[in-house]
Amino acid sequence: MVLALIIALPFLGVILPLLTERLGRSACSVAAGIAPLAALILLLSQQGGVFAGEVTRVKLEWLPALGLNLSLRLDGLGFLFALLILGIGILVIIYARYYLSKQEAAGRFYAFLLLFMGAMLGVVLSENLLLMLMFWELTSLSSFLLIGFWSARSDARKGARMALAITGGGGLALLAGVLLLGHIAGSFELSQVLAAGYAIRAHELYPVVLVLVLLGVFTKSAQFPFHFWLPHAMAAPTPVSAYLHSATMVKAGVFLLARLYPALAGSEWWFYLVSITGLITLLVGAGMALFQHDLKGLLAYSTISHLGLITLLFGLDTRLAAVAAVFHIINHATFKASLFMAAGIIDHETGSRDMRRINGMWKYMPHTALLAMVAASAMAGVPLLNGFLSKEMFFTETLNQHLLGSFNWVIPAAATLAGVFSVAYSLRFIHDVFFNGEPINLPKYPPHEPPRYMKVPVEILVFLCLLVGVVPAYTVAPLLAAAASASLGGNLPEYSLSIWHGLNLPLLMSVIALLGGILVYLCRQPLFRWYAGLPTLDASLLFERAMLGLVRGCARLTNWLEDGSLQRYQAFLLGSGLVVVAVGLAPLPQMSGSVALSPIDPITGLGMVMLALAAMTTVVFHRQRLVALLMLSVVGLLVALAFARYSAPDLALTQLSVEVVTIVLLMLALFFLPAQTRGESSSIRGLRDFILAIGCGVMVAMLVFAVLTRPYESISAFFLANSVSGGGGTNVVNVILVDFRGFDTLGEISVLAIAGVGIYAMLDGLRLVHPSTDAQGRSWARDRHPLILETLSRVLLPMALLISVFIFLRGHNLPGGGFIAGLVTAVALILQYVASGIVWTQQRLPMNYHRMAGAGVMVAGVTGLASFVFERPFLTSTFGHFNIPLIGEIELASAMLFDLGVYLTVVGATLLILANLGKLTQEKAGHEVV
Repeated sequence: MVLALIIALPFLGVILPLLTERLGRSACSVAAGIAPLAALILLLSQQGGVFAGEVTRVKLEWLPALGLNLSLRLDGLGFLFALLILGIGILVIIYARYYLSKQEAAGRFYAFLLLFMGAMLGVVLSENLLLMLMFWELTSLSSFLLIGFWSARSDARKGARMALAITGGGGLALLAGVLLLGHIAGSFELSQVLAAGYAIRAHELYPVVLVLVLLGVFTKSAQFPFHFWLPHAMAAPTPVSAYLHSATMVKAGVFLLARLYPALAGSEWWFYLVSITGLITLLVGAGMALFQHDLKGLLAYSTISHLGLITLLFGLDTRLAAVAAVFHIINHATFKASLFMAAGIIDHETGSRDMRRINGMWKYMPHTALLAMVAASAMAGVPLLNGFLSKEMFFTETLNQHLLGSFNWVIPAAATLAGVFSVAYSLRFIHDVFFNGEPINLPKYPPHEPPRYMKVPVEILVFLCLLVGVVPAYTVAPLLAAAASASLGGNLPEYSLSIWHGLNLPLLMSVIALLGGILVYLCRQPLFRWYAGLPTLDASLLFERAMLGLVRGCARLTNWLEDGSLQRYQAFLLGSGLVVVAVGLAPLPQMSGSVALSPIDPITGLGMVMLALAAMTTVVFHRQRLVALLMLSVVGLLVALAFARYSAPDLALTQLSVEVVTIVLLMLALFFLPAQTRGESSSIRGLRDFILAIGCGVMVAMLVFAVLTRPYESISAFFLANSVSGGGGTNVVNVILVDFRGFDTLGEISVLAIAGVGIYAMLDGLRLVHPSTDAQGRSWARDRHPLILETLSRVLLPMALLISVFIFLRGHNLPGGGFIAGLVTAVALILQYVASGIVWTQQRLPMNYHRMAGAGVMVAGVTGLASFVFERPFLTSTFGHFNIPLIGEIELASAMLFDLGVYLTVVGATLLILANLGKLTQEKAGHEVV
């Protein structure tokens, strides 16, 4: 319950900043921080067990048949990321209080931030991979809202779209990979997937799974060649940038690498794909960072580089490299969050992020300068700061890999080169911003220190950089051990967090990186001139062009497929079905099987002939709409009789009820249409339709014949055997609808309610002229409400309602149920509208059909959720026998409440459609006739 509450609190807290926005930014920020603070306290209460190596799992079955369960997991790795998400999230909330202006919608900003925080917590604390995917996609959606928060700016909108498109596309690949992963492992539960690592790597689909999963990882964590979206996300407010780059979003990718490491790592595929991608990203990000003039742009590319470093470490595929990767995740989160916040302070106080203009800030804001310089030094890997320790471990592991043969030197050489650039761009950040002369044409001059408490989050993070760098064994060691152990899925290798490891090659690499970085920075002017001479490559422009081309291509394809012709759509559909069935039947050596067909008795044969004749008559007279409708009703009636003939009374009742409602609906619609349809089809189109009709008829007949003459096992035996014991009802059809497949029924009534509301919206306000004569020019009867029909309808209404109640109550054990009862009630009520008019009926039956349909869906949904109270899967029903006074013993089932929801939805949605369509027939030239 604690884990679920940790995830739920940010989602529940979304409403608080929205409610307190009018009270001011301080009240709004305090309200926004309540939920994360409570969640952080709950998380820290689990620290003892996590550090002791315990793994807490919570599982609530939801859709076990699909493998989707509400399963949560807390181990060292999840604890680390949840701590970063909540801890840095609270600091970002404090920081944003002073960063956002009074004119900005702080409540909306904090609501988006909390939504994003909850989604990230769901990702890192999910035990079920499908559940994790749901939160994964929610992080993409919520980050889209955060990046595009300043929606009036074009760069914010474009950056948000780019981030959503790239990470969303990767999410689709990850979905496919996870589905295959669950198929191979036999479960989507993380514990079983990690335990099946050997089987996964030995499976023939392992390369496909690995590529798909890594596509999701690389797009999320901005790895090359998907790195270009991250710098354009800098259009977001700086608090968002600080949060995205340090603890969330891009860290979701490396989290998944760490989480699935025991299942997917340990192969050459893993080494080459992950390490080479990480190495290229490391170098590209480090090189590009040096040449950025935008302060946040420099930090964005440095983030890309450090994410590449973490990815490379996991790709090296050694246990010590994985420990180093987890360690650098911690260190990067602290110094990068503080650097972005410092950059935001500089931007906030100077009005610019251009490092060619914001010079000499040491003079104007020394306190901020000192904090930023320490954080930048940590990013560069200067000794006595946390970045130095993980960088030393990184250099050590690059020297210990032996998978490139005689080219083993390439990885440590590239790592050293990346270290050179890391020192160079960190030095540029320090020198160009805080020294290097006086500021040039600042929008805000003179700059000054920010409000006192705006610097508090930066101070806390910088202090952690120092503390971890000086005394790592007493600060970060337990957290690192717990997280790394969870990532490795076993015992930790031997490693040391000592500040000094003696004179060795990793130290020499650090010295070369430090001196080389200083040298590169001193020679920066020739390098800048060289970089300026390179061809300009605007990733944003290329992306927009690609998206525009894609949209145009889709539009052309859509225009070709969807030309407004219903005949064309049906031809595509029937033609595709014809091809699929033909391909399926082609391998059969012969159509007939070993099972003999049942003989046809004379009555059944007569019904089949009448059904065929009625269908053919419908086709022949299809241009005469009323005749075609009458023939179509005969077809529906004969289908209902066929269901009754083959012992399916529920289906017969349903078909009969649906047929009546459909005929009434079509009669109301035909009132406004011409009596006859004009011939519009050409001879070629007629020939095409004839061939399709004959082909589909023959192919379906062959398919049915092939199936019925072969032995097969039907699932009906399971339902017959478990209907009473599992669902408490002898009416198998109804038990299937409200119990075994209740989730399907819930979706169907939801669609029905939505369709009812949609049709009502289309009809609302529509004004059609009432035809004054029929097709032959004869006037309609003056008596709009015949006395006999009016009198009989009022007598029939209570009887129909009584029958409806009877059918509803007996539905669990005898033919009937909520759907049929709802249709009977709807037919009885629509008869009142037809017989007595709209106004008369609504005065006596003032029912709101919108609310009725909505209440039906809500009752059905709440019935399903009630099972959670008893720790059972969604829509689990129960039943029992009860002795009721004056009635005696009676069986009651919770599924009856679900069936009541079906009943209300059917009545509400059906009347919402029919009654409002009937209103159109009551209007003549804009005046209602009652």
